[in-house]
Amino acid sequence: MRLTIRRRAGRRAALLAVGAMTAGLLLTAPQQATAGPPNLLSNPGFETAGPAGADMPSCWSKSGWGDNDFTFATVAEAHTGTKAMKVSLTRRVDGDRKALVTENSTCAPTVTPGKQYDLSAWYKSNTPDVSVTVFRRDTTAGWQYWTDLQNPPVSAAWARTEVRTPAVPPNTDKIAWGLSVYGVGTLTTDDYTLEEVGAAPPQPVCSGTAEECAKGKWEVIPAKNPVRSMHAVVLKNGKVLLIAGSGNDIAQFNAGTFTSAVYNPANGTFKTVPTPVDMFCAGHVQLADGRVLVMSGNKGYPSADGTIGYQGLKDSYVFDPATEAYTKTNDMNGGHWYPSATVLGNGDVISFGGLKEDSTGNVTAEKFSAAQNKWLPMNEVNQTWSYWGLYPSMILMQDGRLFYSGSHTFGNGTPGTGASIYNYDANTITDVPGLRNKDQRDESASVLLPPAQDQRVLTIGGGNNETNPAANRITDIIDLKKPSPAYTAGPDLPQGLVDTGTGKRPQTGAEGKMYVSAVLLPDGKVLETGGGLHDRADPVFEASFFDPTTNTYQPGLATDPIPRTYHSASFLMPDGRVMSVGDNPGNGTYNHNVSIYTPPYLFKGARPQITSVIDTQWVYGDTQRITVNRPVAKAELIRPAAVTHSSDPNQRFVDLPMTVNGNNIDLNVTSNPNLAPPGWYMLFAVDANGIPSIATWVHLGGPSALAATQEQPSAHEHSFADKLGPAKQNPAKRDSVPVAPSVAGCDRHYGTANVCVPTRFPAEVKDTSKARCDWLASHQYPKRLKVNGSDPLRLDPDRDGYAC
Repeated sequence: MRLTIRRRAGRRAALLAVGAMTAGLLLTAPQQATAGPPNLLSNPGFETAGPAGADMPSCWSKSGWGDNDFTFATVAEAHTGTKAMKVSLTRRVDGDRKALVTENSTCAPTVTPGKQYDLSAWYKSNTPDVSVTVFRRDTTAGWQYWTDLQNPPVSAAWARTEVRTPAVPPNTDKIAWGLSVYGVGTLTTDDYTLEEVGAAPPQPVCSGTAEECAKGKWEVIPAKNPVRSMHAVVLKNGKVLLIAGSGNDIAQFNAGTFTSAVYNPANGTFKTVPTPVDMFCAGHVQLADGRVLVMSGNKGYPSADGTIGYQGLKDSYVFDPATEAYTKTNDMNGGHWYPSATVLGNGDVISFGGLKEDSTGNVTAEKFSAAQNKWLPMNEVNQTWSYWGLYPSMILMQDGRLFYSGSHTFGNGTPGTGASIYNYDANTITDVPGLRNKDQRDESASVLLPPAQDQRVLTIGGGNNETNPAANRITDIIDLKKPSPAYTAGPDLPQGLVDTGTGKRPQTGAEGKMYVSAVLLPDGKVLETGGGLHDRADPVFEASFFDPTTNTYQPGLATDPIPRTYHSASFLMPDGRVMSVGDNPGNGTYNHNVSIYTPPYLFKGARPQITSVIDTQWVYGDTQRITVNRPVAKAELIRPAAVTHSSDPNQRFVDLPMTVNGNNIDLNVTSNPNLAPPGWYMLFAVDANGIPSIATWVHLGGPSALAATQEQPSAHEHSFADKLGPAKQNPAKRDSVPVAPSVAGCDRHYGTANVCVPTRFPAEVKDTSKARCDWLASHQYPKRLKVNGSDPLRLDPDRDGYAC
């Protein structure tokens, strides 16, 4: 699974249609090999020798890492002047080599946080394995790798590469950069420049009320969601698939009534869709072609007395956005009620966890082959025989391994630290430390922070449906680029108002939320919204932005007027707004209202526009040209949502470094499919004030880009997370693990299967029949719940067969 992909050498097909413009971009006048403004580099053309005894020109250093054979040479074959730098790799197992601006106060240019800089150099190369690599000096942590911005194509003659940095992160005072070679071959470079991007952007003009411009705005649309959806998938055409199955309603299950709906934001209408099986609590993910793979679901509800729990289906279907219909695939090897679903860099899908047909825990990994369009037999899939729980959050890392973040649904976390790295090829699981309260991360949310290139994961809040404490405010952050990654404490989640059944009140102390939604926005922030204080109860009305550049929350945003707890979902739409659906509290009701959030960035004035995209079929390592109607600061791909139960492990924001020539912008597409698995993406262009364009849909992939073998060089991986502790010992081969029928946190002795009387009431509820009955009444439970067998919670003191 640690897939590595060679970028297609010299592929610039999207630019052929504008060859004249490209020639104008690449054949501009040579840069002067002299220091001084506007070029912030000293000795940019290698003309000045280093001090006596030095083997590199002044202000340049040999740099690189890994197992490879290399040479550095100052040569006379210059672009201008008399000198150039030649770096050659004659053998390469891993790593790279580069001439790098010397990382010291004299040579490395001073930069300003928040500013952007244009980098350019002239080069010749006979290998496609070249990258523009940038390092930055953090004023506290010192020098560190920042990012790779571009993969220049092979060029036998002198050619110019130019790319713009993202905004310089806070606490950065200097940067250093160079062209890396990471495959066997030779790279010659000359005439480097680093120039600050010019004029400041115009100040935004508020187009709404002062409150809307600061906090955004929620509105509840007139149309109601026609189905009790538990799952939401944004389709490649901008519509939204909402899957209910039986909708957690046993009456619908017994009647064989299974439903889905497609929402069309263009006209605000819903269309119900025939649904073949009970996809309630299935898994789902977009395939590379834009179809939606839906796996497992509900074979059966718990028995009335709770002796049998939920049962998982083997069934699997694909939903086609074009026909708006389901088609059956082959079955999985076993049932997986509440499975994970992660798309891999080669387009395959891997799935773990959930409950089998007999309600036991499924310990087998399942793999859907994109090439064969089917689930593989068990003997063709590597197995650790590990039980990952329900909806374990499995996030694809840049080298093809999976990071289990610790977010899951129901009960305690996995044994050990609660978070780990899974290496499919080596078939090993290695714990990573630092996740706080790992057994109270039930219904937390985990998200790969923008940009995906940074490989940082944020985990937010959570609780525990069995012990039912008040949900926590904890947020933890992990940097998977570090040799030995570990979670570190993030800022506490902001607090809002909570309705505990007697009206809203401010949250206090350590009160946070579970069932929280985390949505990546095109301005690079994360919207967290919705959630509840206890299992399926006590909605919290609070929303905030998390800013990955500062690791801080912006509290006090407008809040969704509709409660959004269990079985709710929030997700980004192509127009930059956020849609929220669902709420299925323990009393068995369902909220059919749909809310739309307009973030503050849409009240800051006119939006930039992508006026043309030369090609919507993208291949890894491409340079793709777009035209915009005015300057923009960044562009990115955002993978459309496929969310359920606070979980969308495939959600990601992939930065597209820009080469800017007026309103024509060349976007440098990652050559690593593990950063951006193949499929359809929303392309946004965003101005310096954070205002996004409306998204354009583009497809990333292509069979030629995915045909490489693992022996080919990687897309500059840097071998992060390579100093982990010892791997766990895998269990022996087994069929399943026992799981209590009460895994859902509901005492089945009361009411029907879709009503969830908690096995343990919140701590503030006294352990008396009256206090518990008062709590049920304040939370609108049915007034007469049938007692099924015994009465363990003492809710039927008069013994008439009905609770309270």
